[in-house]
Amino acid sequence: MENIQFIKACDPEIASVIEREYSRQEYGLNLIASENTVSRAVMEAQGSIMTNKYAEGYPSKRYYGGCQYMDEAENLAIERVKKLFGVEYANVQPHSGSQANMAAYFSVLSPGDGILAMDLSHGGHLTHGAGVSFSGRLFNFSHYGLNPETETIDLNQVEDLARANKPKMIVAGASAYPRTLDFKGFSEIAKACGALFLVDMAHIAGLVAAGVHPTPVGYADIITSTTHKTLRGPRGGLILSSAERGKKINSQIFPGIQGGPLMHVVTAKAVAFKEALLPAFTEYQKQVVKNAAVLAKVLMERGYKLVSNGTDNHMVLVDFSGLDITGKDAEERLGQANITVNKNTVPNEKRSPFVTSGVRIGVPLITSRGMKEDAVGDIAGFICDVLDDEANVPKVATKVKELCTHYPLYGDTAC
Repeated sequence: MENIQFIKACDPEIASVIEREYSRQEYGLNLIASENTVSRAVMEAQGSIMTNKYAEGYPSKRYYGGCQYMDEAENLAIERVKKLFGVEYANVQPHSGSQANMAAYFSVLSPGDGILAMDLSHGGHLTHGAGVSFSGRLFNFSHYGLNPETETIDLNQVEDLARANKPKMIVAGASAYPRTLDFKGFSEIAKACGALFLVDMAHIAGLVAAGVHPTPVGYADIITSTTHKTLRGPRGGLILSSAERGKKINSQIFPGIQGGPLMHVVTAKAVAFKEALLPAFTEYQKQVVKNAAVLAKVLMERGYKLVSNGTDNHMVLVDFSGLDITGKDAEERLGQANITVNKNTVPNEKRSPFVTSGVRIGVPLITSRGMKEDAVGDIAGFICDVLDDEANVPKVATKVKELCTHYPLYGDTAC
């Protein structure tokens, strides 16, 4: 258990919440594709004295005094992430991936401009033009989806939509797409229709950094990401681009949409980026892909349909269309067995987004715990047992807790 002695003394109610959440994470299987577990070093940085300092502006150009060490930390984060992805420019201040996308849009577009992106129900993201998001309210989005036969992105459809709608920007990236993205193909379409090309690699950033997924660098005009999914850093966002675009992007983060940066988070990002530059991080990402492949294989062997019939990355999307069970049912039932997943829409969704016909399952966090193919095969079996028959929940819950005791959330190392 992490040391929370001061919280216990000052606020026992919150201490109790933290302790119970620790137990939930320690003795349960977190299979949410957008979550991971950071190192102790990252947690120490995020909980450090860096949280006390206001640092509006950028290194050497602050609006407050006393920022010399904030500058050092932010410069380290910038230089490390530039090296990690091989880019000229990086902004590490976005509080989230959504704010990274907002600033990226505003840096090159005006409200009302057209954007072509992936449909939310086919695996896109809220900030890719959903009506309930700022993106759908401020910009004129059109959307591509998945080919109904292959359930993969059809670049012919993307090209046809680009020619018909003449967007000023094309966005590639998804929150629930289990296949490799063809950045070169997207880039060629964007160039042919005179559009800018933005890649939102929030889910796959760690895979890209390790070279187990193709990189958008060299194809995209702007790249956005979160830092807390496969990249295994603190919760936050980042933007990558050319040095030429850097000034406009910087001004859209501050003073455009944010005030002072969260310097304790920026410091923690710097730690995470250093970890991502180590050989062990590459091995970790390779294992993520291996584990996801095992998960997909067992689920399909047990009779469950996966969108696109498999995976190339860190997640699978199970499709219950036509079955009595819903995504909501599956999420709740698996939760009772201490297996955490999230309900998710599937292509051509017929059910409400509060119910859905699918669940999204990811392996980044269990891979961080040291689990490999054998353990993931067992976990896939647990999932199928619970989905097959609700009566199996108590037995599976016991097996889950036993498995977790062999793979503690945190070992003895800091990184």
